Amino acid sequence: MIPKQLREHVGIRPGTVEVTADGSGLRIELPAEEALVERSGRLMIAGGGARIDDEMVRSLRDASQR
Repeated sequence: MIPKQLREHVGIRPGTVEVTADGSGLRIELPAEEALVERSGRLMIAGGGARIDDEMVRSLRDASQR
């Protein structure tokens, strides 16, 4: 079971997830979207998961520098 706060943080919703062994831990990922969407005349992979804003990038960068 994954705690609700963590599920909400990374955007996990009810449904299938991919679980793989990663060293001595497990990696849980949402399945990759296969659908392409067109934006401004360009084909792009549909986004999914958690939204990443400037503040999240700063906090991740700062955490990796400690």
